[in-house]
Amino acid sequence: MKEISELVTPHDIRYSKDHEWAKLDGEIIRIGVTDYAQDQLGDIVFVELPEPGKKFKKGEECGTLESVKAVAEVYMPVSGEITGVNTALEDSPDLVNRAPYTDGWLADVKPSNLSEMDGLMTHDAYLEMLKASR
Repeated sequence: MKEISELVTPHDIRYSKDHEWAKLDGEIIRIGVTDYAQDQLGDIVFVELPEPGKKFKKGEECGTLESVKAVAEVYMPVSGEITGVNTALEDSPDLVNRAPYTDGWLADVKPSNLSEMDGLMTHDAYLEMLKASR
C-alpha cells in the first residue's frame, strides 16, 4: 500500500469522508473514488455503476467496486441525478486503479443542491484526515 505522501490528491476537487471525490464541471459534478480508496481495495475486477436518471441523496450507496480482496460500496458525495456513467469500466474496471481521477471516473451527477460541495473536504483537509487515521 502507498504511503500518504505517494497518494495522488488533486487540489481542484473535493473529497468525502468515505473516500469519494467530486469535481464541478459547469452544471455537472463528476464523481469517483480516491487514489487512497483504490489503493486500499487492490486490483478492481468489477464495477457496478448507478443507472442514468436515478436520483440519490448525499451519502446514499450508488454503486460497488469489487476487487480481488473485497467488495466496497460507493456513496454519493452530493445529492442529485445521475446523468451519465463511465461505460469504459464495464470492459476495463482496472481504470479505477490506474487513473482514479481521469479515465477511472464513475458517474456524472446533476446536483440538486450545489451547496453540498461546500461540505466536502479540500485537498488539505482530506490529507489531514488520512494522516489522522494512520
